[in-house]
Amino acid sequence: MSDHPAEPGWIGVERFLSETLVKPDAALKAAVSTAKAAGMPAIEVAPTAGKLLMLLARISGARRVLEIGTLAGFSTIWLARGMADGGTLVTCEYLPEHAAVARKNIDGAGLAVDVDIRVGPALDTLPLLAGGEPFDLVFIDADKANNIHYLEWAVKLSRPGTLIVVDNVVWDGRIIHDESLADPAQDAAAIRASLEFIGSHPRLEATAIQTVGAKGWDGFALALVR
Repeated sequence: MSDHPAEPGWIGVERFLSETLVKPDAALKAAVSTAKAAGMPAIEVAPTAGKLLMLLARISGARRVLEIGTLAGFSTIWLARGMADGGTLVTCEYLPEHAAVARKNIDGAGLAVDVDIRVGPALDTLPLLAGGEPFDLVFIDADKANNIHYLEWAVKLSRPGTLIVVDNVVWDGRIIHDESLADPAQDAAAIRASLEFIGSHPRLEATAIQTVGAKGWDGFALALVR
């Protein structure tokens, strides 16, 4: 989302909220700076959204968390910090070089024993998790073209009461722009299709929240598994 426009006021308010309420520590700041140094895209969640993930994990009492899309481990650290004691977080990262950066950041945050990084296509990893203990919280923040497939697996790997969070569901409002939806291979079309999938799924009760900030105009969906 780094190429999505953001108003100066949005950025200023986000900075104020982060400094006043979120207060990222050295480990979280390192996750952002190491990603930049490695030439990784600046597409990690905003600090305010990261802390929301932590609070959602804590409120739900999550002991098992699944993350699809690790990047440099920024959201991973937030989620792991919200888990109940003795919890486990499985995070899927497609690129080995990104996983290596994330591992250093996660280790630096003191969370090495809590986080299991699986490297490779998530759609290869997710079937390997079937049959195990269900996950209590699932966070999806990866390639948008596969969102529906990730959601299908999220439901399969869940239990009644599992919370599924999907990032980047507004995409500068392009999810309702005809010109953005003409090509089903485009991100906006894939995101819209995933929202329609959630809205029509018999086991999901959902809503979405729009956000503005340094990442532009976007939002996330929250779905509770029945």
